[in-house]
Amino acid sequence: MILEIILTLFLGILTGTLSGLLPGIHINLVSAIVLSSLASLLLFFSPISIAVFIVSLSVTHTFIDFIPSIFLGAPDESALSVLPGHKLLLEGKAYEAVFCAAIGCLVSLPLLIILTSLFIFLLPQIFFYLKFVMFFILLSVSFYMIANNKNKFLALIVFLLSGFLGISTLFTSINQPLLPLLSGLFGASSLISSIRKKEKLPEQNISKPKISSEDIKSTFFTSLISSPLCSFLPALGSSQAAIIGTNLQSEKQENNQEDKQNNKRFLMLLGSVNLLVLNLSFVTLYIIEKSRTGSAVAIAEILTKFNLSDLVIILAVILISSFIAFFLTLSISKVFSKIISRINYTWLSLIILAFLSLIILIFSGISGFLLYLVSTLTGLCAIESETRRTNLMGCLMLPSILLYLPV
Repeated sequence: MILEIILTLFLGILTGTLSGLLPGIHINLVSAIVLSSLASLLLFFSPISIAVFIVSLSVTHTFIDFIPSIFLGAPDESALSVLPGHKLLLEGKAYEAVFCAAIGCLVSLPLLIILTSLFIFLLPQIFFYLKFVMFFILLSVSFYMIANNKNKFLALIVFLLSGFLGISTLFTSINQPLLPLLSGLFGASSLISSIRKKEKLPEQNISKPKISSEDIKSTFFTSLISSPLCSFLPALGSSQAAIIGTNLQSEKQENNQEDKQNNKRFLMLLGSVNLLVLNLSFVTLYIIEKSRTGSAVAIAEILTKFNLSDLVIILAVILISSFIAFFLTLSISKVFSKIISRINYTWLSLIILAFLSLIILIFSGISGFLLYLVSTLTGLCAIESETRRTNLMGCLMLPSILLYLPV
């Protein structure tokens, strides 16, 4: 049994590395493929071993996914990383961007241990009441996002356009709807903008950024505040947690988006909340039997009786996978940094754009491709109007606000 678990752990890390490097491939898609093959897999592996595979794959994918998001502008769950990541790429500091996101992921690990203990004792008692405050939290954050723009009217338009686009996806039968939605808003729009400007990438500097204890503390406490609610309430995920967390940071940071310190902390926060929301979804599955992520849904299907010993194994797998994935991410990022400036970025952007379009056609169909086109145009509206592109996260924020609307 132990050897089988170790084998599936490393197979998960390998698969997560490959899926994370492929632009546009989502963890939920890989989890769905595993579930569709579950009957066959159970002939060779125990349920806990398959669960270990899913967990190690998901954790590794979360780390590695920052590489295509930052170097290629092809977003997955880390869609927001395209924003500061692209700026740092054009400054020759893409490795620093990936390093910050990876460090943020590691910061989430002690938080996971702390919050797991708290969740086990408190979550069953307070879960019912927490959903009533989410409407006011999300509404306040949305107002703050819009108000923190020079042209508030244009920011409101961009927020509402993306928001209505997000709402419209709720009434469609599109497979993997977040794939065309986020790829258009953040990925394709950035790629088209780069192609139009004929951007050339500078030589990339492979050096570690200076990360202070203050940066670590800021990421730790902001993640501690913003991530827990988004780990077990429906329609909320790492993107909303990152937006809430960003708006909890200091006014100085919010009003200076070009500042290196802001970009660094933003990426650290995004890495932290991405991994923390994913990992806490396994914890909440055990405590309140609610599946908040595609990976947790898969675990719920695989482990019909999810007990404490299973949770302990999963937490151990998370820790082991995270440390291995951290070093894998930095190593692969160094390779990307060495070769990316030697490639014609315009042609690379065209190839990635074509690849994203093909992936969306295959997995989301014609309807998904149409959503992708509209999302891309919406993303270009934000770029051309020079409003902050975080307003595009209205695609997730507005549907969430409506979901928690007091009635």
